[in-house]
Amino acid sequence: MPATQYILVSLPLRIFDDDPIAALSTTIGRDSGEILPFAIPSFKIGTLDGLVQHADDLAKLNAGCEAVVAKVADSLKSILDGDEDKAAQQKMVNDKPTDHYLRSFQWNKVRYRADRPLGELIENLQKELQNLDNDVKSKFSQYTSVKTNLATLQRRQTGNLATKSLTPIVNPRLLVQDSEYLETHLIAVPTNARKDFLRSYETIAPMVVPRSSIQVAQDDEFTLFAVTTFKKSSSEFLHKCREQKWTPRQYKYVEGGKEEEQREIDRVAAEEKKVWGEALRLGRTGWSESVMIWTHVMALRVFVETVLRYGLPLEFVCGLVKTTPKLSKKVKTSLDSSYSYLGGNAFGRDKRGRVTKDDASLTSEMAAAGLSTAEGSEYTAYVYYEFEFP
Repeated sequence: MPATQYILVSLPLRIFDDDPIAALSTTIGRDSGEILPFAIPSFKIGTLDGLVQHADDLAKLNAGCEAVVAKVADSLKSILDGDEDKAAQQKMVNDKPTDHYLRSFQWNKVRYRADRPLGELIENLQKELQNLDNDVKSKFSQYTSVKTNLATLQRRQTGNLATKSLTPIVNPRLLVQDSEYLETHLIAVPTNARKDFLRSYETIAPMVVPRSSIQVAQDDEFTLFAVTTFKKSSSEFLHKCREQKWTPRQYKYVEGGKEEEQREIDRVAAEEKKVWGEALRLGRTGWSESVMIWTHVMALRVFVETVLRYGLPLEFVCGLVKTTPKLSKKVKTSLDSSYSYLGGNAFGRDKRGRVTKDDASLTSEMAAAGLSTAEGSEYTAYVYYEFEFP
C-alpha cells in the first residue's frame, strides 16, 4: 500500500467564481489526489513584524513536531518488536484513524482559544510538545532499561558455560571452602581444548594441586572444570588460564542462591511486562497528542503565511489534499499551472506555455513581503505545505 502524503493549500477566495474546493479538485484531478476543506478560524493578526517572527517560530516548531511524531512512531515499532502492522493499529487520534482526524479537523477552541494572541498560542503548543516529548522519552528509556536487564538475566540462565550463571550448576561440595591455604577455581575450557587442558593444567603455574581437576559440567561449546591451587599462586594460575583462552569463572556459593536468582528473574519479568503496557499506552497517547499538536501548528502556519501572502481583508480557502509522495509532484505542477500568476513577476511562461521563475524578482518580492528566502525552501505563488506521517 503506497504511503500517504498530505498537502495543505491556501488560496485567496477572490480568484474563484464558484465552489473553491470543487475548482481545486478539478485543477488537481481526481487521479492525482482527493481534496477536502480544512477549516481554520480567524486569529488575532497583530503587526507585520510580529507575523514575520511568528512564521519563523512556527517553522521551527513544525520541525520539532515532525521529530516528535517520528520518535513516537519509532518507539511504538520498537516495543512491538518491529511489527509495522501492529504499530499502525496503535496510531489512532482520539480513538479514530489519523486520516479521519485530518479529514474532519476542527480547531480545538477549548484548548487553544482563538481569541488569544498568536504568540501565546505558539508558546502553549511548544510547551505541550516539549512535555510530551519528555514523557515519551522517559517512559521508553525506562522500558529499554528494564528490557535490557531482563535479557541479561535470561542470558545468564541460557548462555554457555563461559557466560551463564553457575549457581544452579555447581555442587558446592566440589569446592574447597574455608581453607586457610587452598581454594578452588572454576575454568570454562573450549571443548576442542579439553585434552590440552587436562594434560597441562598442573604445570602452567606453580602450586597447583595435582590431579585436582574435576569435570563439573559440559555443553556444546565448553567443559567446566574445578581446579584447586594454593591461594598464593591463584592469581598466576588464573592469568595463565586466560593466556590459554580458558575462561575463569567467578563463583561464590550462597545458601538459597538458585532460588534467589529465579525470584529476581520473575520479578524483573513482571516489571518488564508492566512497563511494556505503560509504554504502549503512552505511545498511543503520544501519537494522538503529537499529531493533534502538529496539525494545529500546521493550521497556524497556513494562517500566518496566508496573511503575509494575500494581505487584508482576509478571505481565503484552505484545502487538504490527500495524495501519495509519487503523485504530489503532479499535484504541485497542476497548481503551479493554474495559480502561478499569483506570484506576479516572480513567475512567467516560456514560448511553450510552461511556468518559469524570475529568480531575481522572486528574491526581491519575498524579502519585501517578509517571507523566507532560505536555501532549500522552494517558493510557490500560493501557500503550500507538504507533510506525511511515519
